[in-house]
Amino acid sequence: MPHRISRFGGWLIVLALAVASADAEGQRTVAEHWIATWGTAQTHYLAPPPIPPAAPAQSPASGTPAQSAPPAAAPPASGPARRFGIPPRIPGLNNQTVRMIVRASRGGQRVRIRLANALGARSVRVAAAHISIREAGAAIVAGSDRVLTFSGQPATMLYAGQTVLSDPVALNVAPLSDLAVSLHLPGDTGPPTNHLFGLRPTYVSKEGDFTGARDIADVATTTQSYYWLAGIDVSGAAGDGVLVTFGDSITDGDQSTPDANGAWPTVLAGRLQANRSTHCIGVVNAGISGNRVFGDNNSALARLDHDVFSVPGVRWMTVLEGINDITGATRGNGPPTLTAQDLIGAYRQIIQRAHQRNVKVIGCTITPYGGSNVFTEAGEAIRRAVNEWIRTGGEFDAVVDFDRATRDSTDPSRFRAEADSPDLLHPGDAGYRLMAEAFDLRILR
Repeated sequence: MPHRISRFGGWLIVLALAVASADAEGQRTVAEHWIATWGTAQTHYLAPPPIPPAAPAQSPASGTPAQSAPPAAAPPASGPARRFGIPPRIPGLNNQTVRMIVRASRGGQRVRIRLANALGARSVRVAAAHISIREAGAAIVAGSDRVLTFSGQPATMLYAGQTVLSDPVALNVAPLSDLAVSLHLPGDTGPPTNHLFGLRPTYVSKEGDFTGARDIADVATTTQSYYWLAGIDVSGAAGDGVLVTFGDSITDGDQSTPDANGAWPTVLAGRLQANRSTHCIGVVNAGISGNRVFGDNNSALARLDHDVFSVPGVRWMTVLEGINDITGATRGNGPPTLTAQDLIGAYRQIIQRAHQRNVKVIGCTITPYGGSNVFTEAGEAIRRAVNEWIRTGGEFDAVVDFDRATRDSTDPSRFRAEADSPDLLHPGDAGYRLMAEAFDLRILR
């Protein structure tokens, strides 16, 4: 008599196979070695701190901004010009889709995203999320769209302070390629957790869910910022690693040409991909325009855990911070409120904390700022003393001398003519390229 399986028994077998398949996928996800191929440091519309009369906070247009504050007054008419403006801010999203363009630093076959409401004041619901290969503008490559889920669900809630990982999907990500991440926000989000100086286009729809659309024809606005997107990871080999470039606007790429991949970390990622021994290394830009080493909220000392140590695969970090502390502490007629030893002590804290996480720290000398409207001789003395300690102190695992690569040999307080930008505080495209070329790739082998 032939063996027969009842309808109920067959259903149990199907269920068991489905559970086994899900368990196998879960075990695979846990076992995979995830490497960040892109990431950013997040900020929020925090209230500006009190401004001492002798040291007024300024916007990035005039030098050193207040920590995570909205732009202040424009620079004096006599101050240096600014080539590129500050990206516009949005008050929030409500039943809209945001499609963000990012550049992968290294490739992979499986991918996931990290969403974070790191500094948000309220919970935000994400009703749908997709990732795809960008074609041009807001359009994506046909057949590359992938629906993202979160613990098997198509939607997720981002509670204030929370980070959420998507489930991995198969997608052939080529090194140095553009990806598009699309999120549908069904309700009023309020001011978003964001990264202001993304310098790549972000497309915001007028109304509705366009996460799976080939293009967003009905665009309400285009910005150059990222919203709630903290990182993108690819599955890699156990020996692969990530370099996190930690810094201020000079790492963020301020005054590089928008949508031209001109920031020095992006140029460095191209060098790493062209080198056979370093092509497996991802690069994450954790620069924040206006960032300071000291201070509340999102200062360098306060954001190490979130912006560096939590990055999947991190093995190295650069430190290029301090110019904003120097300029903020040497304005007015009074004595400086910061010393070189203050900054050196903070660098030592960063080094010690990184070494506890087995992360190597690469010290970067602070670039020139002579001629800018925030320059003072007192500040220059601090900058030179700090740079000399970075070069000779022997406490960093390695040193990259950005100052020497970009300074004018006849006036070391200023940038070389070809490296400068109109504000005389940030490098231009050529200056950022000089910085990337000064990086000895053997440091990362």
